[in-house]
Amino acid sequence: MSDKKMTGGHPGGHPGGGHPGGHPGGKPGHPGGGHPGGHPGVHPIPQKNADGSPPLRLIAWEITRSCNLACKHCRAEAHPEPYPGELSTEEAKALIDTFPETGDPIIIFTGGEPLLRHDVFELVSYANDKGLRCVMAPNGTLLTAENSVQLKEVGIQRCSISIDAAEAKYHDDFRGELGAFDQAMKGIQYLKDAGIEFQINTTVTRNNLHMFKDIFKLAKDLGASAWHIFLLVPTGRAAELGAEVISAEEYEEVLNWFYDFQKTTDMQLKATCAPHYHRILRQRAKEEGIPVNFENFGLDAVSRGCLGGVGFCFISHRGQVQPCGYLDLDCGNVREIPFPEIWAKSPQFLNLRNPDTYDGKCGHCEFEKVCGGCRARAQTMEGSYLGPEPLCSYEPKKKPKK
Repeated sequence: MSDKKMTGGHPGGHPGGGHPGGHPGGKPGHPGGGHPGGHPGVHPIPQKNADGSPPLRLIAWEITRSCNLACKHCRAEAHPEPYPGELSTEEAKALIDTFPETGDPIIIFTGGEPLLRHDVFELVSYANDKGLRCVMAPNGTLLTAENSVQLKEVGIQRCSISIDAAEAKYHDDFRGELGAFDQAMKGIQYLKDAGIEFQINTTVTRNNLHMFKDIFKLAKDLGASAWHIFLLVPTGRAAELGAEVISAEEYEEVLNWFYDFQKTTDMQLKATCAPHYHRILRQRAKEEGIPVNFENFGLDAVSRGCLGGVGFCFISHRGQVQPCGYLDLDCGNVREIPFPEIWAKSPQFLNLRNPDTYDGKCGHCEFEKVCGGCRARAQTMEGSYLGPEPLCSYEPKKKPKK
């Protein structure tokens, strides 16, 4: 397998359009590969902050929930005006001031559609001046030659754009806007002209599984730095997708296919909101006699599947802090509690950092430290964020904890 580049892709994650405006969580990363809304790059960082908390590696910040699209899998909707309660410019800058206290996090400016926030360039510039790496998850349709140059000038180092098909018809239907595909293609060209790296994010549904090779080819032909697939979390409007949500067995097939497909390209690839990929990678590598190290598998070898509350968090437009954008769990509000204190002391975050608190098979799985299961799917499908990952078909070999 080729040497994967250091990465940064929870969109998205999570970014580009998976969550409002992108995958809140999801996620661009360090130069040479990244994860807008995903996971930050590998670089020397302390094992613990001064307050004993783990270093925060990635923040997906929903600077606005306003958006011009109404994507099928997203909680945002076509609503161009600011939502009530958005942090003011002064509040947003005061929040940025606290970010370095939690580590050296990458900041994903996401939404909604981040370009709909009136002071977005001012906020990015302010964060960039603090030495924070800034990336963005626009949906691509509002990018212009002018604002792309401005994004470059204020310090955006990568953008993620969500593309869910290699042709306009399905993408436009999924994104709820006729012409969204063509507008995103124009937006990507504007980014390229401005000298901004971009990655393609694709949300996995039953309807686009057969298009994956074509989507990858499109990403490669466009000159994307990375391609990240996002495994759907059925929350918000995504909970209504029904038949489009793939089963646990299909997840297993997709992730095994993805493991094999990575061997065929030098492009940085990442499976996001799919923590069990970290199990599959180790199972397959063991079968093939391949050491699981950074040289062979890049960041996937040295990172954990679910980083929500462990190395990643989401901040809503109103200042609510959550483990990720898909997990609507109120861990504290920055208007009431200093953000570093929420990161260090939130009871929910402390639970997520301790697999002994997990219920069901995730609590006694031999892969618990590298996977962790999707806590958002556990919440939305099982009723508890500490419950078992409902879309994982693996049965642990370890005995349940007493």
